[in-house]
Amino acid sequence: MNSAKIHFGTSGWSYKDWVGPFYPEKTKQTEYLSFYARRFNTVEIDSTFYGIPRPTTVEKWRETTPENFLFSPKVPKDITHDRKLLESSDVWDEFIRTMQILGPKLGPVVLQFEYSFKFEKHFEQLKDFIQNNKYPLRLCVEVRDQNWINPSFFDFLRSQNIALVLNDLYYMPRMTEITADFTYIRFLGNRKLVPDGFTHRRIDRAKELDWWQDWIQKFMTKEIEVFVYSNNRYEGFAPGTIGDLKQRLGSV
Repeated sequence: MNSAKIHFGTSGWSYKDWVGPFYPEKTKQTEYLSFYARRFNTVEIDSTFYGIPRPTTVEKWRETTPENFLFSPKVPKDITHDRKLLESSDVWDEFIRTMQILGPKLGPVVLQFEYSFKFEKHFEQLKDFIQNNKYPLRLCVEVRDQNWINPSFFDFLRSQNIALVLNDLYYMPRMTEITADFTYIRFLGNRKLVPDGFTHRRIDRAKELDWWQDWIQKFMTKEIEVFVYSNNRYEGFAPGTIGDLKQRLGSV
């Protein structure tokens, strides 16, 4: 592989179902992260979507992981979903200050929006929010409505060096648009096809992984830093999915 960096990870790490198929038998929950960090060099923090963690918790995350490990936290839904970015500076400040405890281990910060977050209605709110951000962050934006797929949105992201999240989600077209000096890929799949019980890969997405492997190689040829994460709902077992992709692309 070339000099561009690639970061492989999953969406979250605290799954009891992974004990046995991924974590060694009898692994305690407090030991999950340290073992996880031996296999992958980044993780997307799913829990921050539901609330801001205690500073002591974030300190433990930082202390438990190796020097080159990166955390990519999702912005709390209180900001993205409930308030839709409006009057949210207080929560945003608290969230970012807490995440800054990670120090150099803080990776991209993900603004994930739901289907009801519309280009026609909310684009100006998004622009205002981003332009008023005072923190030096690597930001990514995930949209789930196809009307966002247009040059105005992409051009704005480029002007701010913010990455468009390239998601593999059943009701969204796959995108390959690069809007920053890094890209952020999320394998999400279809929740209805993968019920709870994340012990093995239930769905064969080899063709999709072939497609993503090709594009990731293209990104890296252009020396674009790549962050790629799999959700359990993509195939049924995120460590298996991302481990497969890591093997396909070679070790980092």
